[in-house]
Amino acid sequence: MAARVELLTVGDELLRGDTANGNATWLGWRLTEAGAEVTRSTVVPDDLDVIAGALGEALRRADAVIMTGGLGPTSDDMTREALAGAAGVSLHRDPGVERRLRERAAERHVPLRPDALRMADVPDGATLLPNPAGSAPGLRLSLPGGVVYALPGVPSEMRAIAEASVLPELAGAVVSACVLRTATIWESVVADRLAPVEAMPGVKLAYYASPGEVRVRIEARGADRLAAAQEAARELLGSSLYGAGEVTLDRVVHGLLAERDATVAVAESLTGGLLGGRLTAMPGSSATFAGGVIAYATPLKHALLGVPEELLAAHGAVHPDVAVAMAWGVRERLGASYGLAVTGVAGPEPQDGHPVGTVHVAVADSGGAVATCSPALPVPADGERARAMVREMTVVHALDLLRRVMLGLAGSDPWPGWAEDREEPG
Repeated sequence: MAARVELLTVGDELLRGDTANGNATWLGWRLTEAGAEVTRSTVVPDDLDVIAGALGEALRRADAVIMTGGLGPTSDDMTREALAGAAGVSLHRDPGVERRLRERAAERHVPLRPDALRMADVPDGATLLPNPAGSAPGLRLSLPGGVVYALPGVPSEMRAIAEASVLPELAGAVVSACVLRTATIWESVVADRLAPVEAMPGVKLAYYASPGEVRVRIEARGADRLAAAQEAARELLGSSLYGAGEVTLDRVVHGLLAERDATVAVAESLTGGLLGGRLTAMPGSSATFAGGVIAYATPLKHALLGVPEELLAAHGAVHPDVAVAMAWGVRERLGASYGLAVTGVAGPEPQDGHPVGTVHVAVADSGGAVATCSPALPVPADGERARAMVREMTVVHALDLLRRVMLGLAGSDPWPGWAEDREEPG
């Protein structure tokens, strides 16, 4: 059975937001990877009573508590005192630690400040955990309810002690994990589809949503169980699944273009260059990205891309036929294999009677085929947030449409969920 571990990070600077709590993030990742179960993470100030109280509460819930911070030489470093108080013991000065502190100061040719010797104070009954990266040693103390590990707050020192002395003791059954990536599908829809996977014994899923995309982390006890869960998840997600691990949607698109010895050119209206920026973020993208045209003003859609004036006069700039004409125009003018175009209303105000979130995307290829999508994108109440979200999701929809076209999936399971509830966040 996996050890239940709570994290207790100490420091006013963490509560004020002056310092990010990177220690808890790293420990959560490494403990999970080692097979321990992290059940809670708490941040407390440099207050002796609060630290002691939080430690006592944690020990009533967990098998082990890992504390970080408060082992330095200054008056606000109180972890040693809190640990001694929780155990009902006194502090003693360890001669070996004191000797190393004096030797370290001598090697650096600096005087040893008297308060620095506080780092040699150890609760009775505690085991010293060597610190190969710094001065203050870590501490291990068994208490009623569980074991406590106290580690320095300096990240390099904390990690060195944790790797050498803590993780080997808490390691359990190895947890295998993978991340699957989906595009243009609601987080709730992803969760509904993967309900059978969540029901598999020894499997745990976590969902991470961003505008237009959802990442699914699958954890399982053992590689065989993970492989079975991953296979089932891939089948259930269908064509909405575009990749795994750290592979981003733009990299998938570039890979498909490279396989076909093809290029893409983009015509952008509401995204104002975001689509081209996403397609040029990857090193080497010049091999498959021909270029782009930002035809933001309506007249430029005719002047630069050849969109018929009568089409613009009849329907305005926000229309599926305009997106198609833009895709044709940019493909021909830039000599690309594919033309990818987006037009729509990012907000915060409606345009030509079209509500914010109205978007049209089109792909034109050299064979004369055209594919389009017109997702109804969600619109948060905050106008500025709505504008940013619509633009970001439009980029995802455009890249995903091109991916589907190249894979012959443009007509399969297209963008389920986006039109079901415009209020759900993307």
